[in-house]
Amino acid sequence: MSRTPRALAAVSLGVAASLAVTAAPAGAAAARFAPGAPGAGDPYFPDMGNGGYDVAHYDIGLKYDPATKGIQAVTEIKATATQNLSRFDLDFLGPLKISSLKVDGRAASYRRTGAQELVITPRKGLREHRNFTVTVAYSGVPQTIEDATLGTSGWVPTPDGAVMLNQPFGAATVYPVNDHPTDKATYTFTLSAPQGLTTLANGDLRATQTKGGWTTTRWDVRNPMASELSMLAIGRYDVLSGRTKAGVPNLTATDQAMAIKPDDAQKFHDQTGEVTDFQSSVYGRYPFTSTGGIVVKAGVGYALETQGRPVYDLGRRPGAIPSGGLLAHELGHQWFGDAVSPAKWADIWLNEGFATYSEWLWAEHANGTPVQKSFDDTYATPADDALWKGKVADPGRDHIFDGLVYDRGAMAVHVLRGIIGDKDFYRLLKAWPAAHRYGNASTAEFVRFAGRLSGKNLDAWAKAWLYSEDKPSL
Repeated sequence: MSRTPRALAAVSLGVAASLAVTAAPAGAAAARFAPGAPGAGDPYFPDMGNGGYDVAHYDIGLKYDPATKGIQAVTEIKATATQNLSRFDLDFLGPLKISSLKVDGRAASYRRTGAQELVITPRKGLREHRNFTVTVAYSGVPQTIEDATLGTSGWVPTPDGAVMLNQPFGAATVYPVNDHPTDKATYTFTLSAPQGLTTLANGDLRATQTKGGWTTTRWDVRNPMASELSMLAIGRYDVLSGRTKAGVPNLTATDQAMAIKPDDAQKFHDQTGEVTDFQSSVYGRYPFTSTGGIVVKAGVGYALETQGRPVYDLGRRPGAIPSGGLLAHELGHQWFGDAVSPAKWADIWLNEGFATYSEWLWAEHANGTPVQKSFDDTYATPADDALWKGKVADPGRDHIFDGLVYDRGAMAVHVLRGIIGDKDFYRLLKAWPAAHRYGNASTAEFVRFAGRLSGKNLDAWAKAWLYSEDKPSL
């Protein structure tokens, strides 16, 4: 990989190892500069995220070449320093080779170290509150992450292209990023592929151009998004667009390799709109500029709530489309998990518990199955089952996708409903995502918020359902 010449790099790293001092007017205190933290402080994923700056926008230009299965890309990051920075880190993982790295248009020294650190030292320190731009050009075949307990993420090759799926990590395999949910940003994706292939991303399609045998699309994400919710898909897709009955723009796509019939593709599109509108009536206005979804054939074995446009991998089931319950789960995340994201990964039940409860609400609305029956059926799980082992609000790094988080989390929501009553519960379902829209929140904040809204002391509920192991009594 390309680096700054060794002599200059040694000088840069030597300066960065100590506090840098810049010239100051006579009588004024000299500004002191220090490195930004190499992590966001999340105990589950200590290498994820970084400190010392806040990202405002990512502009990702990416060209996919089927002949090599690789990419050529340039990512421009607009950020603001939150301290006087002598150097700072981005997350960048895998074999992608950097050909150029600049800070505010000037070449900066850099090195790659640790699990995923891209350590950048600009020519001059960056003062607190200063806006700056990082531009990184790179190429190669991005890495696919295969985690023994958390599954596949990152760049996932498909027979005719690839899909990018980033929860909990993965974004750093495709672009340099501050990879933690607490640093949300807006995005622009400019994606190029040979004519005949479709390129898809989050957000709104702003332009399509075909020239010289290549088709380029540009997508804008105008609402702040966590990196783990970013997505792109490249391949042969059938695309439908329109609006929900309530007027929300709706774009869905189905992988041609799934052999989905046109009528079923239309059903997927229409039901996506129906679920979006129903949940808007329960959770408050839809938080993003468009809804939708993409059915892929990627072999990952899961669906993911990528912002505004969830991705559904339905396994080896040709012709299959997502069920109403699965749509309700992933679209429910748009309020719980996407618009409001967890402060730390330990708080993921705030995503998954409410998304599972969204399934129960949809089953009642669409099929007449009472939410209480969904609760009762789940609560009937024997006390020695893994469902009851662990703490909902702190499941541990390797258990963030367990039933403990999803099903027991949904049961906790339903028990809370019984304590505070339907009137306050439905107020809560709108007030919580509205109060924290485009931000982050913790379990403790949720308990306090629900307590203030309802006027109830919820300590006993939280202790039994969120912070304790074993099966709570009713």
